[in-house]
Amino acid sequence: MSLPAGPGRAVPRQAGKPIGSITRGTTNPNRLRRMDRWLAGPRGRQLRHAADPLVVDLGYGAAPTTAVELHQRLSRVRPDVEVVGIEIDPGRVHRAKPLERPGLSFRQGGFEIPVDGRRPAVVRAFNVLRQYDESEYAAHWDTVRSRLAPDGLFIDGTCDEIGRRATWVAVAPEGPVSLSISVRFGAFALPSDVAERLPKALIHRNVEGERVHRYLQALDRAWLEAAALAPFGNRQRWLAMCRSLHAAGWPLLDGPARWRLGELTVAWHAVAPC
Repeated sequence: MSLPAGPGRAVPRQAGKPIGSITRGTTNPNRLRRMDRWLAGPRGRQLRHAADPLVVDLGYGAAPTTAVELHQRLSRVRPDVEVVGIEIDPGRVHRAKPLERPGLSFRQGGFEIPVDGRRPAVVRAFNVLRQYDESEYAAHWDTVRSRLAPDGLFIDGTCDEIGRRATWVAVAPEGPVSLSISVRFGAFALPSDVAERLPKALIHRNVEGERVHRYLQALDRAWLEAAALAPFGNRQRWLAMCRSLHAAGWPLLDGPARWRLGELTVAWHAVAPC
């Protein structure tokens, strides 16, 4: 007797069928606010300058909250943005349909990105690949990359249950570009506490000899060295940490305006698996 698809169970791949597995689908309001803020900011130039401002929220979960919030936030910087929420579970799509509006729609699918041949400016998959085996993520990256607009981005990220600690990899059609960390001040003792929320590509690489391990250790050292600034608040201490890393030659891709938000983005080659 065949078993029904469930969390972590692969959906059989047939012609025209979605690529991927049904995941747990847990979500909370505002869980992805840090990612949304990054995408609506200067790093989101792919959306701002896109000829076709199509954004896909891939694997939005049991409730369409993240897709609705994404549309609300991005429409402030690109009023003609079109957000498509894609879920492999048809029941989740059916429940989301009543929330459709101009610029926001939902459909069934997976990593094949079924958007009628259009090439999205952005595809976001948060807390999705985390639930897959490490051997699977690269193939799914490749599938999504092949669907992107020429200047598009695929965002593969992970965060805690209420979005206080988040990390994501930005992947261009040519390959991964950067790793971003975004944390709420006061929600960590050491910056490396975010390690448990690293994307699947890196979460098992936080060990001696790996680049991401060296990066997180450098963050911790710079954070501890900035302890004298603690009386002035964690923001000032974080800024000092970021400046120290920049001075040490780490290829940071952002500056103080983003650091003040508890964000830090580094070039992928500095953390890529060895």
